Amino acid sequence: MSDSQKFPVAAHALAYLAHKQAFSAEKAVASAELAASVPTNPVVVRRVTAMLGKAGLIGARAGASGGAWLLKPAEQITLDTVLRAVHGCAHLGVAPPGVKGCPVGEKIPEAVSAAIIAANTAAHDRLSQITVADLLAGAQPPL
Repeated sequence: MSDSQKFPVAAHALAYLAHKQAFSAEKAVASAELAASVPTNPVVVRRVTAMLGKAGLIGARAGASGGAWLLKPAEQITLDTVLRAVHGCAHLGVAPPGVKGCPVGEKIPEAVSAAIIAANTAAHDRLSQITVADLLAGAQPPL
């Protein structure tokens, strides 16, 4: 799965678990059900849910009666946390090295790097204001 898909799949899966009120192992939702909602392959969902489990956002149980459930209320899970959990791609890249002797090439890498850091910080700041519960409600804080 591409890095660009991990975050949307993770956010969707968490919202689905909240919608199903899966807050305990007894209410675990199978990866096939989660995958049907996204829609994607259950293997993709299992890879993402493994990452969410390592981050302490969900519990999961393998096997025929397995599935995933939330370990925190949806109101307490912010999207920046989700992005970090799946090593998401708000990261915009790295500026290439400059060329000595070029009036642009010598200075532009530092300027581009600063712009990338600013954009990345802004993305994380904005995502920290949005919870999984907000996704379900269809609401987002004002800009």
